[in-house]
Amino acid sequence: MAERTVRDPGGAALPRGFWAAVHVWLEKPQVANRRLSGAAVQAEGTVPLGEGGEISPSIVTAGASGGDGGQEGRTAGAAELGRLWREVRGQLALPPPLVAWGGPGELRAVLRTLLPRGRPAAAPARELAVQDVYNGTVTFLPLEENSEGKYLVKKCNIYQIQLKHIKDEEWSISVVAPFPEDWFSDGIVYPKLAWLGNELLFKLAKWSVEQKLSEFKSTLSLISVAKYSKVYQDLKEKYKEMVKVWPEVTDPEKFVYEDVAIATYLLILWEEERKEKGLTKKQSFVDLGCGNGLLVHILNNEGHPGKGIDVRRRKIWDMYGPGTHLEEATIIPGDSHLFPDTDWLIGNHSDELTPWIPVIAARSSYSCCYFVLPCCFFDFHGKYSRRQCKKTQYREYLDFVAQVGFVCGFHVEEDCLRIPSTKRVSFVGKSRTYPAAERALIDEQITQFINSRRTCAVAMCDRRLGFNHEHHSGGLCKEVGSEPPEDETETAGTIWMPGFQPREKVEQVRNCASLPRDFVDEVVLNVANLLLNAAPQKSRSDKQDGNMNTWNQGESLSLREVAEHLDKEVLKKLKSEYGGLQTLLKNNHQVFEVLNGRVHIRDWRKEKPPSKTKPEVKRRLSAEAFKTRLCWFFIHHPDGCSLPSEACPYAHGTEELRQSQMIKKKKHIQ
Repeated sequence: MAERTVRDPGGAALPRGFWAAVHVWLEKPQVANRRLSGAAVQAEGTVPLGEGGEISPSIVTAGASGGDGGQEGRTAGAAELGRLWREVRGQLALPPPLVAWGGPGELRAVLRTLLPRGRPAAAPARELAVQDVYNGTVTFLPLEENSEGKYLVKKCNIYQIQLKHIKDEEWSISVVAPFPEDWFSDGIVYPKLAWLGNELLFKLAKWSVEQKLSEFKSTLSLISVAKYSKVYQDLKEKYKEMVKVWPEVTDPEKFVYEDVAIATYLLILWEEERKEKGLTKKQSFVDLGCGNGLLVHILNNEGHPGKGIDVRRRKIWDMYGPGTHLEEATIIPGDSHLFPDTDWLIGNHSDELTPWIPVIAARSSYSCCYFVLPCCFFDFHGKYSRRQCKKTQYREYLDFVAQVGFVCGFHVEEDCLRIPSTKRVSFVGKSRTYPAAERALIDEQITQFINSRRTCAVAMCDRRLGFNHEHHSGGLCKEVGSEPPEDETETAGTIWMPGFQPREKVEQVRNCASLPRDFVDEVVLNVANLLLNAAPQKSRSDKQDGNMNTWNQGESLSLREVAEHLDKEVLKKLKSEYGGLQTLLKNNHQVFEVLNGRVHIRDWRKEKPPSKTKPEVKRRLSAEAFKTRLCWFFIHHPDGCSLPSEACPYAHGTEELRQSQMIKKKKHIQ
């Protein structure tokens, strides 16, 4: 038995917090066990203590929990739970040290299937969890099916989580297994018993006394987790080669697997919509602001007709082939950019188009639906301005995007995706709150709402700039100006927000990368000399080959102190770039380390060797970059490089330089 003592100051958390923690382990086990992709809950309900009696299923979930959906699915789930309970109750008496079920009240049973992650995937495993609130226990009964189709309890892997009140504010949470010597572990569905007693118990104890309530929905709450797990693994295997040939400068693993996850979500959402509406034809779509176009590529490949539109063509577009439909065009919200024959509009990190997606969907047709995944914060007219301080900026913006959907007459559903991003909340609008005959009224409501946001933006801008609106002929800030872009002047009458600013076709690089090389080199040398000559001088001594080797590390200075020593013209030039001085120093990773607002000379002796667990793509890029640039310390540092030539990733002299593999690849492509 493994046990942890927890304190509940004021008695505000327990025992309620314990059952909330158990709920997480029941429905989202992947939060603790990373080798699982989730759990599909087929049925849950109250069960009788005796051998007679009927099952009373208060909730038998479907859809998100992996059930079949509808009344038929609920009835089947209740019947199966009842049959299982009768079979299990007759063959099992809880052995000590498990706490026997009993006392007043009812037991609650949950039938779930644990879904393994990865490929090849282990077989899903069924489990019956029995909650006894009176005794503070939840008992997990692993099930295995025999040749006759009946389920038997896998007795060697039974375990129980117990909550006990010791005294005052002190409680204990424990994990107990009656047959530890016979415990079977496959390392995935059934972890080692030590893991349950350490990792799981630690998390349960922590969750039980946490008072933090999430401001977001549960992950994948609108679709079947079981279906998602299978389809995601299939698509990940199918499109994994994209990681190896990714031509963009962005991280291939993040973007490929994120778009695979979003595509998985949409495919399952659309499949369930076809079942609900009795459709056979796959839904059409338009992805507005499609970026690299990979999501469009996957959806087209999986049989959905549609296209992606973006203001700027990407290099990777040429790799997809004729089956992927992508257009380079500027979207200006207005009557000229409606999609009356399209089933779904997609806004995947669509930036300035994000709040317009529900509007365009509502005005395209009564049947047009939308999916939007907000990222950067934009209003109809430009950057979003905060109006509340009690919410996080992200939550406030999400509420605004949801409000747009409601105003446009949609039943708006919120969900949280399973993607490698901090911005994971999405919105789905697939049904209307009004009959088709009232479209004109809703359209007028939309217009009034957009105008109200525009008026607020003007007022806020006036306050910021400190001028009287009556004495200013322009009437709006630059970002909400009244003049449309030059190439849209002819259709100005159809534009819903005059002055809307789409992204520029040519992306401006303002991360210090476009600064003249001579200018950057001079700033780097000046800052390095400033740190090296700062008093008191610091040094680092290491013994190498039996000799004492002293290498000047210099002093660390704050960014403010460094800026005070730079020329005013230099600072002015840096301020025109995003991030300014800090960005330039971080870009010169070879020379500097910027930590907590302080600048240090980088000592490469402290750098950890490349991890063997690092993704293959990143390991390959590191190997390709080896000795392709000159070592700054070998040339400029008074003590030379802190590493011997064979250990330094940079070239000690031109004779060691290797040609960059990236240059070779570009020549090969040309």
